[in-house]
Amino acid sequence: MSIFQPSNQIKLTNVSVVRLKKGGKRFEVACYKNKIIEWRKNIETDIDEVLQIHSIFTNVSKGHIASKDELKKAFKTDDEEKIIHEILKKGQEQVSEKERAHQLDNMYRDIATIVTEKCINPETKRPYTVTLIEKAMGELHFSVHPNKNSKQQALDVIRQLQEKNIIPIARAQMRVRITLPGKDGKHVKEKLMAFVSSVEDEDWGDEYELICRIDPGHYRGISETLQTETKGRGQLEMLNLRETEEGDGRFA
Repeated sequence: MSIFQPSNQIKLTNVSVVRLKKGGKRFEVACYKNKIIEWRKNIETDIDEVLQIHSIFTNVSKGHIASKDELKKAFKTDDEEKIIHEILKKGQEQVSEKERAHQLDNMYRDIATIVTEKCINPETKRPYTVTLIEKAMGELHFSVHPNKNSKQQALDVIRQLQEKNIIPIARAQMRVRITLPGKDGKHVKEKLMAFVSSVEDEDWGDEYELICRIDPGHYRGISETLQTETKGRGQLEMLNLRETEEGDGRFA
């Protein structure tokens, strides 16, 4: 004997729910876990890979599907495809407290890892460990913002650590080689020096070669200057991703 189940009720388990309040009512879609972020970043473009079911609910956990009248009243359209896209774009993902805490813990460590990759102790020229950076973040009472990306927050951590002198910290320098036609060397060098932290070596001849250290944020500026001033005849080569004491360098 089959068990009767109302046609407007669908039971779903192990789903990630995205909820949007509209017109005084809540509307939800059932998604696969971890797919919403990928869809919002345009990593995943196939909506079928995001949704567990092509339906709009008033309550996913109870299996209540929204009626066409409810959708039209709230969204001024009954085009379910458009409504689903709006919910995915503007809605909020519902997660359990345990799951949210786990996500924040992972993000906290990601931020600390990015800081260690970008910075060194300027006194020793050596990189910090992730554990030490996490401890310094604790002294800052740094709180993770789940809606901001890890890189942005890592840059904020670096700024705060420098301002509050929690630990001696500086952005790691990048070691690069710049080459260009010798006849362009003098006037192009004058423009390049605005981006250079220190000169290690230079050689004049038919070709001008400069080996120097720069802040990683200046890499693009140097590249654009070379392109403009030498009409593409200059070259920029990264020798070390970051400059540290021997034994601790990471090479590109």
